[in-house]
Amino acid sequence: MASISLPTAKHTLPSSLNAQIPKTLLSQKLPHLPKSSQSQFCGVKLSHSSNLAVPSSSFNKSSIFAKVTKGSVPPAFTLKDQDGRNVSLSKFKGKPVVVYFYPADETAGCTKQACAFRDSYEKFKKAGAEVIGISGDDPSSHKAFAKKYRLPFTLLSDEGNQIRKEWGVPSDLFGALPGRQTYVLDKNGVVQLIYNNQFQPEKHIDETLKFLQSA
Repeated sequence: MASISLPTAKHTLPSSLNAQIPKTLLSQKLPHLPKSSQSQFCGVKLSHSSNLAVPSSSFNKSSIFAKVTKGSVPPAFTLKDQDGRNVSLSKFKGKPVVVYFYPADETAGCTKQACAFRDSYEKFKKAGAEVIGISGDDPSSHKAFAKKYRLPFTLLSDEGNQIRKEWGVPSDLFGALPGRQTYVLDKNGVVQLIYNNQFQPEKHIDETLKFLQSA
């Protein structure tokens, strides 16, 4: 019986991401950059000296299955805000709260998302809800980000991404890109909505507002 050999599959970028990269850029060689320089790509800050590797299967499992689910009470936390003050999740109990995890300050998608929350902030307040943004950036980065874009809500610093891990926020691109996930907690601290969309950051505002206004 003749044997058939199949070509080995290669990892490729998702089509939605590939479509965002101009063909002219793909066909050009990037100039050599110093090791210390950094670039920002789709919400993540990468050092040119670092190598991205496909994580092991055990890491993939932890990045796919979220620990926090609808109807559950998420792990409590106390983190520093953009002014260096400690803020606990329990502070917001008694009113709905929107907790959104985003990759990084000053990246294109995250800036769009933050500004969209800003522009709709009064609508969230009218619905009785507070908004909290969380990323791994330090408080000074959050302070500059909030000041530059006049963000009226709280930004919390999850350095080391410990809370992101405890909540089980899934990653994208084989774990290379921190996930963009939003949770809506009711006044009792129970999760009522989970929304994940990496490449359409402004949709997080539409979906959470729609849910809050219909509740």
